Amino acid sequence: MSERTIALVTGANKGIGYEIAAGLGALGWSVGVGARDERRRKAAVEGLRAAGVDAFGVPLDVTDDASVTAAARLIEERAGGLDVLVNNAGIAGGMPQEPTRADPTTIRTVVETNVIGVIRVTNAMMPLLRRSAAPRIVNMSSSVGSLTLQSGTAAEQTAGPVAVAYAPSKTFLNAVTLQYARELAGTNILINAACPGYVATDLNGFRGVRTPEQGAAIAIELATLPGDGPTGKFFDDAGVVPW
Repeated sequence: MSERTIALVTGANKGIGYEIAAGLGALGWSVGVGARDERRRKAAVEGLRAAGVDAFGVPLDVTDDASVTAAARLIEERAGGLDVLVNNAGIAGGMPQEPTRADPTTIRTVVETNVIGVIRVTNAMMPLLRRSAAPRIVNMSSSVGSLTLQSGTAAEQTAGPVAVAYAPSKTFLNAVTLQYARELAGTNILINAACPGYVATDLNGFRGVRTPEQGAAIAIELATLPGDGPTGKFFDDAGVVPW
């Protein structure tokens, strides 16, 4: 395996994912830019390389088994293993998403990307991660997935609008993260969920109040945890987010 730390960031061609890749690359890491759109992927790699990052493109559609298998093969051929996986790719599914008006197809599509896609990619990369001396997995979640915040009083409900596809997909992702942490307990693989905050990206029509660079900070922190760091937890910049 390469002596340089190897990371893969899914959905890294823009927004928070791009800034995560930039931040990890600034540490001297080699970063795989996972993205399904070839033009955007190439542009992102070029931009990162121009900034001094050792970036390489990874064609990756998290909803497609063959694409994910090919991505794992590419990383193995290039580096022989993987140290850090950041599952950042995600979709909102469009708004509004009131439960009484929702199209089940929308919910299914969002879960396929935001949850099953994470499982698909994580499992494909697991053999590579197990070769690392300090493997880390970061699942990009959101405070909208917090049942505590969703169920508080009106003054406490800081978890965004009613969104029956997107918000529960993040709750589901949090639960999946816990299941991985339980299975991997006793290994050196640390896995955590990260909330980037309300970041201005195309996912929310750029209505967010934080920059993608600010949103990337928590993922970078969790990707670089020491060996005695936490696992199976949910964090934002301020600390632990309630489930």
